[in-house]
Amino acid sequence: MACLLAWCPRAFALDPALDVSQYAHTAWKIRDGFPKGQILAMAQTPDGYLWLGTEFGLVRFDGVKNVPWEPPADQHLPSSSIWSLLATRDGTVWIGTSKGLASWKDGKLTPYPELAGHYIFRLLEDHEGTVWVGEYGIPGGKLCAIHNGSVQCYGEDGSLGHGVFGLYEDSKGNLWVGVLNGLWRWEPGPPKFYPLPGAPDGIQALAEDADGTLLVGWKGGIHRFVDGKTEAYPLPGPVRQFKAYRLLRDRDGGLWIGTYGQGLVHVHQGRTDVFAPSDGFSGEDVFALFEDREGSIWAPTTGGLDRFRDFAVATSNMKQGLSDAIVGSVLAARDGSVWLSTIGGLDRWNHGQIAIFGKRDGKLNGQAPNSLFQDGRGRIWVSTVGGVGYLENDRFVAVSGVPGGAAVHSIAEDTAGNLWIANQNAGLFQLLRGSVVQQIPWAKLGHKDPAAALAADSLQGGLWIGFFQGGIAYFKDGQVRASYSAVDGLGEGIVNDLRLDRDGTLWAVTEGGLRRLKKGHVATLTSKNGLPCDGVNWVMEDDDHSFWLYMPCGLVRIVRSELDAWAAAVDKDKDTKRTIQATVFDSSDGVRLRAYAGGYTPRVGKSSDGKLWFANVDGVSFVDPRHLPFNKLPPPVHIEQIVADRKTYWQNWSGDASSSPPKLPPLVRDLTIDYTALSLVVPEKVHFRYKLEGWDRDWQDAGNRRQAFYTNLSPREYRFRVMACNNSGVWNEAGTFLDFSVAPAYYQTIWFRSLCVAAFLALLWALYQFRLHQLQQRFNAGLEARVNERTRIARELHDTLLQSFHGLLLKFQATAYLLPKRPEEALKTLESTIDQATAAITEGRDAVQGLRSSTTVTNDLACAITTLGTELAGSESNPNAAEFHVEVEGTPRDLHPILRDEIYRIAGEALRNAFKHAGAKRIEVEIRYDERQLRLRVRDDGKGIDAKHLNEDGRPGHFGLRGMRERAKLMGGKLAVWSELDSGTEVELRIPASRAYETSRVRRRSWLAEKLSGKDTEMKS
Repeated sequence: MACLLAWCPRAFALDPALDVSQYAHTAWKIRDGFPKGQILAMAQTPDGYLWLGTEFGLVRFDGVKNVPWEPPADQHLPSSSIWSLLATRDGTVWIGTSKGLASWKDGKLTPYPELAGHYIFRLLEDHEGTVWVGEYGIPGGKLCAIHNGSVQCYGEDGSLGHGVFGLYEDSKGNLWVGVLNGLWRWEPGPPKFYPLPGAPDGIQALAEDADGTLLVGWKGGIHRFVDGKTEAYPLPGPVRQFKAYRLLRDRDGGLWIGTYGQGLVHVHQGRTDVFAPSDGFSGEDVFALFEDREGSIWAPTTGGLDRFRDFAVATSNMKQGLSDAIVGSVLAARDGSVWLSTIGGLDRWNHGQIAIFGKRDGKLNGQAPNSLFQDGRGRIWVSTVGGVGYLENDRFVAVSGVPGGAAVHSIAEDTAGNLWIANQNAGLFQLLRGSVVQQIPWAKLGHKDPAAALAADSLQGGLWIGFFQGGIAYFKDGQVRASYSAVDGLGEGIVNDLRLDRDGTLWAVTEGGLRRLKKGHVATLTSKNGLPCDGVNWVMEDDDHSFWLYMPCGLVRIVRSELDAWAAAVDKDKDTKRTIQATVFDSSDGVRLRAYAGGYTPRVGKSSDGKLWFANVDGVSFVDPRHLPFNKLPPPVHIEQIVADRKTYWQNWSGDASSSPPKLPPLVRDLTIDYTALSLVVPEKVHFRYKLEGWDRDWQDAGNRRQAFYTNLSPREYRFRVMACNNSGVWNEAGTFLDFSVAPAYYQTIWFRSLCVAAFLALLWALYQFRLHQLQQRFNAGLEARVNERTRIARELHDTLLQSFHGLLLKFQATAYLLPKRPEEALKTLESTIDQATAAITEGRDAVQGLRSSTTVTNDLACAITTLGTELAGSESNPNAAEFHVEVEGTPRDLHPILRDEIYRIAGEALRNAFKHAGAKRIEVEIRYDERQLRLRVRDDGKGIDAKHLNEDGRPGHFGLRGMRERAKLMGGKLAVWSELDSGTEVELRIPASRAYETSRVRRRSWLAEKLSGKDTEMKS
């Protein structure tokens, strides 16, 4: 679109040469809900918004959506019925209501008590910035001037009658005031009244003529007001009398008249046209006329709101004088006129006027025209259903020998002056000087299908022929010199048009794209190379050598530099991926989209003024490539509101988004930001880019969407930026921005996170200390284990070696006693002692090697104890022959190997003491396997143990009792010893079942597993 800046020096505005019906018209109707109630007034503030005053309140409109305006809670308008609006240069909106006046600026509503209770009909700002207020009241109205906040009113003497009906400041600075029976020139100088009676609704419509003369709507028409006198203002063309309510002279000189009952009257360049409800106008009565900053005209009516803007591509139809709206072909003649064949007759456009050919209906011998052509002599050739002929002296001259019908699709003339006519049914006809030279059947040209397009080659002579079913042929000197088809890359489908370039390059317009034929090579320009779609109906080169393509998706312009760059790339590499940049004009630009543009030719023509004219089904369309409407105004951008979780937290009515940064609550999930751009020409073509700083990495292309959506924003401060471009691609890169913040939840605050960090560090410290404690415990446990091991070794040595050595000592003493008197008996005792010493050594070695191995081979504790007791009872060192008995209660359970050995050793120590020292007659061992504990009792009826020794863990130098208690403690059990002198001794050991019994290593299956297993078993059975 930047290229358009060079082509279009003028601003976007209305072409004064066009009728209202040729402008782009949009109507928003009250019946469709826009808005609620009639629009009585409108204004545009410097920020670009339109303000609409309705009978139910004030509405702000951005061209897409209307938003009812609500004053702040502590402020209110004098009335919701708005009669007049004014937006002054400082951005203030003045609101005239049925009960007084108020102004709105920077979020503050200011009432004016001096005007309370009166209808405010008119508002105007003069060149000095004074606001003039026209008031209507009974018994009398006033005219008030407001400047710098002070109010001065005139007319309290009744000189203004019921009040002011019209206000206008002309280009000379004169302030005109319309009242019921006349007109006041209020300033400069003293006020002067000019009576103009006969207007029952007063003088309301005021404007200026092109020469600066005041125009007044009065007595059923428009009058010029010169030197206090009125003169009729003649309107060109037949126009009925009307009652003017509003007048507007637009920036291009067109005069717009809003009427009561007759819609809109438009006077321009010597023409007058009327736009009424039958043409799509929203209502019959026009309440106001307004020209916005981009040149569009707005008209509030009884039925809604209408907007008129310029089209890039305009269309003339029957309202402009065509004999019929369906145009079959367009011929731009060399004299600057344009010939149009319609189904109603032959028309000619010349100097802005359309005339029907001939004296009656434009028919040629009673037939409608089809294809058109102008030969080298300047004659216009026309094909009809009845035949083919040419125009001469305003009459149609038929040529004999050439059949007509609806089958003549193309006509061309070669360099030799031969005229070639393609007849779908009869073949190719050659005419010279108006006579048929030959008729060539299509089969002779190598085709079964007829020709759809012809083009004469001005460089090398001959004729290029494009066919209905695809393919082109070069025909010269009665022969086909070259032929191209789909095999050569031409593609399938009809050849709609053929154009030859200045250097002899042939451009073939087909269903599959634009084909370029040069030096026998075919290249195709399609959507893969940058076109908006593939099908092409026709192609035309403008005066700047740019190509215009009419396609099903719009009218496309390709500048010559783009086309040449693509052609150069294709010549270098036929498989190049180079693309082109194209400008597309669609329905919003006035282009009627068609899949097929018709069968008659030419479909497009270029007139001498450079305009391109092309046939359509709703008239003839035309575009001026050098005067395309271009909107140079960057659109003002505004952020309108923020909605979080379906609740509106902020709205912008002041226009300054940075004045009050909104603060959103914690845990906002769904955030919607509404924004807009005030380009009212084609709002649907306004495109946006936005970026949320701190969240978006790059700008987001939103297209024409006017909302941004975010989810789960983290708590922090944000800045939302948005920019926009208008319909011509002009960007407002500065755009606007809004700062806002999302508050954190308590667990998202800095202090909470600091506490979490502190707690985490404390946990790490605790874990560190725990680990140190574990290592210390492990170290202490190792030391304790070593000490325990030494203690256990001591116990083992006491229970084994020391006992054996003690027995050996006794035997050595006995041997020494027997040796002097009984040597033989002493020898036997010595031999026994030696054997016992050998056994003690073996026992000591086994004790050292098996300190950590199980002492008992079997897990049957009762059996092991019985065996030990039997050995002790039969030992020679045992002086007593005590009765020994072991009793077991409960079901025997497997014991843990280590615990079993410890229990065995405690029992062994108790039995040895009983057998060797107690002098007992009966020794009993009781083993009880209980669910809660294991209990072991060793009882004897011997001499007992001194209580002193019981308390001191035995006699000094003896470790048996101490060892037993140490073993019991290590096992988690309890050892109790009861004894009295001469009453025996009882040793009881209690060990909890959880420690004593060895649990099964097979994990118990769950109830569900057992059930499933049972079910599976049942199934198998």
